[in-house]
Amino acid sequence: MVPGSSFEISRRQFLAAGGMTVAAACFAPSQLIAQTGGLVEGAFKEAAAAKVTVQNLRRNISVLLNAGGNIAVLTGPDGKLLVDAEIITARPHVAQALASINADPLKQLINTHWHFDHTGGNEWVHEAGASILAHENTRKHLSQATRVEGNWQYTFPPAPAGAIPSTVFVDEHALHFNDTTLMLKHYAPAHTDSDISVYFAEADVLHTGDTFWNRDYPFIDYATGGSIDGHIRAAEANIAAVTDKTIVIPGHGAVGDKADLISFRDVLVDIRDKVAALKRQGKPLPEVIAAKPSARYDAVWGNLFQNPSDFVALVYQGV
Repeated sequence: MVPGSSFEISRRQFLAAGGMTVAAACFAPSQLIAQTGGLVEGAFKEAAAAKVTVQNLRRNISVLLNAGGNIAVLTGPDGKLLVDAEIITARPHVAQALASINADPLKQLINTHWHFDHTGGNEWVHEAGASILAHENTRKHLSQATRVEGNWQYTFPPAPAGAIPSTVFVDEHALHFNDTTLMLKHYAPAHTDSDISVYFAEADVLHTGDTFWNRDYPFIDYATGGSIDGHIRAAEANIAAVTDKTIVIPGHGAVGDKADLISFRDVLVDIRDKVAALKRQGKPLPEVIAAKPSARYDAVWGNLFQNPSDFVALVYQGV
C-alpha cells in the first residue's frame, strides 16, 4: 500500500452519496427532492458534507479521494487534466481541493466510464473550460436513457449536453499533456462496457477506474455489459500491466499497488468459484447467501458500497 493513502468512508455515507442519489448526474438537488421526497434530501446533505482528501503521488500527479470515484489530477503549463469528475453534490469540495493544489485552469477531463459517481461533475468541469474525452460507450450511455438494475434500480435520463464527451475512442488513445504521455486503453466489458484505464507513462501511475476497488466489493453493472468474469479478466489485465513500483489509483478506495491488484483478483475468483459451485448444485440465491461464500473476506471487503449479500447476489447472477 502506498504510504499515507488511508481512505475510509462508511457504507452508509457511500450509499447516501451514491446509490440513493443515482440521478444526481442529471438533475439538480431541488428536482430530485421534488421527485422522490425527503430521503434524497438527506442523502444530498450527507454527500455534500463528505470532505475531499488530496494525496500527492509522483511528479505533478495528485489524487482526490471522496465518497464517489477517485479523481486523478495532472497539473502543469497546459492546465489541469482530470481523470473522472465525482458525484455532482461533491462539486464544492472538489473545486476547493483543486484550488488547493494550484491555480492552473481546468483544460481536460477523461472519464473512465459512464457511471454517475465518475461523470456527475462533467457539466461544471466542462463549463470551467475542460474538453471531455472518453470511450464511445460512455458517450452512448450518457446520451440516452439507461436503466441500471441490481441494487440501483434506476433509469438514468440523458445527461445535459455539456456533460457529454466531445471526443471518444474505441480501443486505444494517446495524448501528450503537461510533458506527460497518457495511454488510454479500453477493457473488454468488465464493470461496464465503457471502462478504460489511464496510464501516466513517465510517472508510472495507473488509474483503473472501477475495474479495481481497493478493499471493497465492486458493483457489477450487468445492464451495460458488466459481468463477474469480465471483472476478473480486467483484474488480470491490470496485474499484467503494472510492476511492483507502479502506483495504482482504484475507482474506489485507497491508492494501491500491484499487491492490492492481486488481492482484488484473488477475492473475486474465490467468491466466483464458490458461488458457481453452489449454483451448479441447484441452490437458489437465498440458500447461497445463507452459505456465506464470501465470509473469509467480509470483515475487510464488505463494509463500504456493497455488503456481502448484495455482492454474492451480483456474482450469482453472472455464473
